Amino acid sequence: MKLVLLTALGVGGATVFGAIIGFLFKKASHKFNDIILSFAAGVMLSASVIGLILPSLEHGSGKFSLVVTIAGVFVGAICVNLIDKLVPHLHRLTGTDQETHPKQNEQLNKVLLFVIAIAIHNLPEGIAAGVSFGTGNASAALTVAGGIALQNIPEGMVIIGPMLSSGISPKRTFLIAMLTGIVEVFGTLLGFFAVSISTAILPFALAFAGGTMLYVISDEMIPETHAHGSESGATYSLLAGFCLMLVFDILLG
Repeated sequence: MKLVLLTALGVGGATVFGAIIGFLFKKASHKFNDIILSFAAGVMLSASVIGLILPSLEHGSGKFSLVVTIAGVFVGAICVNLIDKLVPHLHRLTGTDQETHPKQNEQLNKVLLFVIAIAIHNLPEGIAAGVSFGTGNASAALTVAGGIALQNIPEGMVIIGPMLSSGISPKRTFLIAMLTGIVEVFGTLLGFFAVSISTAILPFALAFAGGTMLYVISDEMIPETHAHGSESGATYSLLAGFCLMLVFDILLG
């Protein structure tokens, strides 16, 4: 339990660490943000497949293990999709979503809705980190959690500049970034306790967590990083993040 708690704090703290770096690069270009977010997407992609979905198949029993894994992936994706629809937020800060707020507050409201989107997606990432401990393989769980923490750093970075430029004070900006990290701490503990109650749900829970991450990558991160003319660099950055996690998996496996 101590290891899980430390991992939860580490995963959430990575967002805060990224936010601190974000204060140093608050005027970063779209190209820079696209490159680092694509790297994060590659890390997430590798962690979701190698650290969650494949272990779901390994821990399944009988001929229905594949069905359970596939069902878990789709249910996880559908749940994030439903949250997207039910909770007001913006998918992209530069998107075409129209707000009804007064013009002087429009950018501020867009930024806050964008931050809500980050928080929404931090929850399933935290759950993924917690669920991975249910396999009993601490090194594999730490690989997944490490990958999630690694991709949280650029996520924390990119939310700082827009909030500062919209008029939010540095102190409040940092507090908001901390809150998005706390969501991930809560998600990690939630995922761990869920699989601790019954190991029977472990294969489904692993696939569910993997599905939530795949949805975020496909629906949010890849479209965002390909929206500003940096598609080629973003693609290679994603591959670099994916391969880095392969290296970690081999070294820690």
